Amino acid sequence: MRKMSFLFLMTILLFVSAGLNGQVTVTGKVIDKDTQEPLIGAAIVVEGTSKGTVTNLNGSFELPVEQKQQTLLFKYLGYGDHKETINPGNDGLDMGTISMKSNVVGLNEVLVLTSFARDKETPVALSTIQPATIDEKLGSLEFPQILKSTPSVYATRGSGGFGDSRIYLRGFDTNNIGVLINGVPVNDMENGRVYWSNWSGLSDVTKTMQVQRGLGASKLALSSVGGTINILTNSTDVAKGGSFYSAVGNNGYRKQSVNASTGLMENNWSVSLMGTHTYGDGYINGTSFDAWTYFMNVSKIINDQHRISFTAFGAPQWHNQRGTASKIQAYRDDPDGIRRNLSYGIRDGKIYGGGYGYNEYHKPQLSLNHYWNIDKNTIISTALYASVSQGGGRRVDGENGDWLNIDYDTGEPTNITLQTPDGLLDFEEAARRNGESLTGSKAFVGMSVNQHQWYGLLSTMNKELGNINITGGFDGRYYIGEHYKEITDLLGGEYFLDDESINRPESTPLKEGDKYAYHNDGVVAWGGLFGQMEYVGANYSAFLTASVSQKSYQRIDYFQYEPDNQKSDWVNFTPWSVKLGANYNATEEHNFFVNGGYFTRAPYFSTIFLNYTNEINDGAKYEKVLSFDVGYGFSLPNFSAKINGYWTNWQDKGLVRSFNNETANIPGINALHTGIESEIFWKPIPELYIKGMFSWGDWTWEDDIDFSLFDDNNDLIDSYSAYIGGVHVGNSAQITSALRVDYEIFPGLKLGADVNYYGKNYAEFDPTNRTKENEKTDSWQLPDYNTVDMNLKYDFNIGSLDASLYGKVNNLLNTEYIADARDGDKHNAETALVYYGFGTTWSTGLKIKF
Repeated sequence: MRKMSFLFLMTILLFVSAGLNGQVTVTGKVIDKDTQEPLIGAAIVVEGTSKGTVTNLNGSFELPVEQKQQTLLFKYLGYGDHKETINPGNDGLDMGTISMKSNVVGLNEVLVLTSFARDKETPVALSTIQPATIDEKLGSLEFPQILKSTPSVYATRGSGGFGDSRIYLRGFDTNNIGVLINGVPVNDMENGRVYWSNWSGLSDVTKTMQVQRGLGASKLALSSVGGTINILTNSTDVAKGGSFYSAVGNNGYRKQSVNASTGLMENNWSVSLMGTHTYGDGYINGTSFDAWTYFMNVSKIINDQHRISFTAFGAPQWHNQRGTASKIQAYRDDPDGIRRNLSYGIRDGKIYGGGYGYNEYHKPQLSLNHYWNIDKNTIISTALYASVSQGGGRRVDGENGDWLNIDYDTGEPTNITLQTPDGLLDFEEAARRNGESLTGSKAFVGMSVNQHQWYGLLSTMNKELGNINITGGFDGRYYIGEHYKEITDLLGGEYFLDDESINRPESTPLKEGDKYAYHNDGVVAWGGLFGQMEYVGANYSAFLTASVSQKSYQRIDYFQYEPDNQKSDWVNFTPWSVKLGANYNATEEHNFFVNGGYFTRAPYFSTIFLNYTNEINDGAKYEKVLSFDVGYGFSLPNFSAKINGYWTNWQDKGLVRSFNNETANIPGINALHTGIESEIFWKPIPELYIKGMFSWGDWTWEDDIDFSLFDDNNDLIDSYSAYIGGVHVGNSAQITSALRVDYEIFPGLKLGADVNYYGKNYAEFDPTNRTKENEKTDSWQLPDYNTVDMNLKYDFNIGSLDASLYGKVNNLLNTEYIADARDGDKHNAETALVYYGFGTTWSTGLKIKF
C-alpha cells in the first residue's frame, strides 16, 4: 500500500513539475492608440480560460502562460476588444507595445479641439477620471461629485435638490472655473456660472473627464482662475451594439437607460442613440424630481481626409427644491432632522414648492463638427454649435407674497407665513384669501425665467513640424439671455395689478402667462483668436499660449424704457491672456514641470449696467489674475506619485457700490490662493488598486479696503472701508484628503471603498460687508468631517450577453456633518445658516449589453 501511495505521489509531482516547466511569462505594455497614454487596469485574458491579469500604472503587464500557441484577449472599458495570437518560446515572450483603439471614431481629432492634456508631457496639474471610475463610483450621486476625490475640489449637494450640487476648485466657484463639453465652453455668458441641474444627464453620456487645476492647457480665453473641467461625451461608436440599464435606490430613486449604436456601417455612416429617465422623491423632504436625458450622434466618414459628426444632447428636468438653509438648532428641534425643508406645501394633492422651491429647465446643445485631416501632420477641427434654453425657478410675489415664503436671512417663516398644522406652506388658505380679495391676488406664483439663445463657432488648426506643434484658431459666440417674471398660478385670484412697465397703463390686471416685475435681455457678442506653440521632445516639452478677445455687452429693457429707447449702447472690452509652461522628464521615473500665466477678464454683465437699468458703468475695471504652478512626478510600474504647489493672485475683484445716489467701482479687492496638492497610485498586486490624495490650501483676502468718493468739485461724497486683510476665503474646504481602495476578489467581482476627509472650511460670507474694524475675523469654521463610501461591481453573462451588477452605498457610517454654511452676525455655530450633508444613501443597478 505504501509503495502504491509513493508511486501515486511521484506521478502527481511529475505532472505538476511538467506543468510548471511548461509555464513561461509573457510581458508587454498597453497604450491608447491615439493619445499614447498607458491604459491602467486593462484586462488581459487567455481566451477560453479564466487565467489573466491587469496592467500596472504604466500600462505594463506580466502573465504566466503555457508554452504553446494561444490567443490573448485585451479588454478595457471604452475601447474595442483586441486579440493577439502568441506562441512563446522557452524564454517567454515580450510583446512590446499593444495599442488599443477607443471605441469612438476619430478620437484624436476630438482631443485636438478639446485641449486634452497628457501626463508627463503637458506641464499642468491634472487629474483624469476614466470611464471605469464613473461607471463604478457614481451611482446615484450627482455629476460634480465624481470629482470629490480630486485634489483641491470641494463638491457638495448644496441645498439638496436634484441638480443643485455645487463645486469649488482651489477655493473658486464655477464663475472662475472653465467648463468645457467637447471643447465648447458652457459657462454662462453673462455671469460665468454653471448650473449643474441644466447638465444633469452628463453622467450618462460622459466618456472621460479631466480636471486641469490652475490656468490649465486650454487655448481658449477662459476664466480658469481655479482650473478647467474638460468633459468628453460619447461620440461615434466603432462597434454595433448597445445596453440597457435599470437602477433603484433610496427614497424612491429610479433610473432606466437604453443606448444603441449601428456601429460604423459599410457606407461609413454611424448612428448612436441614448435615452435615460431618472426620478424619485429626493432625500430631503419635498424634493421630488423627474429628469430625462437624450443623446444622439450621427457621423459620416466622407473619405480619408474628411469626417462630419452631428451631436444633440439635452436633459429636460423639473425638481422641487429647498429654498433656504436653517440654523443648527432648528434642525435639532425638527422631527425630520437634517431632512428639514419648509419651502413646500401640498396643492391639488401633490408636493408643490413655494418661493425658491421649484425649478424646471431644458438646455439642449447641438453641435455640427467637421474634422479635416489635410495630411498626416495637419488637422483642422471645426465645431458649429447652438444652445436654446427654456425654464426658470419659482417665485411667490404680490403684496402678501410672504404668505408662502420663508425668510432667507433667518431660515424661518416670516411673521405672515401661512402654514398647515404639520408645518407645510398652506396654499389652500392663500387661495381662499385671494378668492375673497376685491383687488386681485395678494399672493401668487410666478416663474423667474432666465432663458437664452447661444450660437458659436470654434475652429482649431493643428500643425506638426517635427517636434513642434503649432495650434491656432477662432472662437466666436453670440448670446441673447432673456430675463422676466411670468405669472403661472394666481392661487384662486382673478388677476394681479402690476405697475412695473411704463409701456402699459397703470394697475393693468395681469393674468396667468403675463410678464410682470421686469423684462430685459442681455446680449453678449464674443470674438477671439488664440494660438499655441508646443515643443515635445524625448525629455523636454514646453508650450506658449496666447489669446485675445473682443467681448461686447448690450442691454435691452422692455419695461423701464419706451420702445424707441430700449437698447443701450454697446460696451466693449478686450481681455487677453498669456500662458507658458515646461516639463522635464529627467529619467523614466522622475519628471518636473512649471507653468505660469496672466490674464485679464472683462467685468460681468451686472457690473456694467447699474441698478438693473441701461445706465452704463464707465469706470468698470478688468479683473486680473496672475498664477504659477510647480510640480514633480515619480513613477514606477507599480507605484506613482505627484506633488505640486500653486500661487494664484486674483486682483481687482469687480464690485460696484452705491453712495448717496452715486455709484462707484471699489478698487483693490484682491485674494491670494496658495497651496500644495498630491496624489499617489499603487498597485502592489494586479488585483489591488490604491489611490491617495491630499491637498492643503491657504486662501485669504489680501488687504483692507479704504475708498473715498469725490464729486466733480473734489468734495467728499462718502467713504467706505472693508476690513478683510488676512481673513480666510469661505465656502470651500481648504484641506482635503481621500483614500480609494479597489480589490478584485475574483475575476468579475470588484469591491471598492472610498474615504474622504474635509477640513479648514469657513462659512460663506460677503467680504464687502465687513465694514466694522472689530469684525476683522474669520467666519465660522465648520467642523471637520470624513465619509466612507462603498461600491461593488459584478460582471457575468446572461446567455450570450454580457451583464454587470452595480451596488453603491454613500456615507456608509451615516456620519452627520455640515457641508455648507452661511456666516451669521456672531460668526459662530449658533448664528450660522447651514445645510447638512446627506446621511446613508444607496443604489443598485443592472446593465445588460447587447
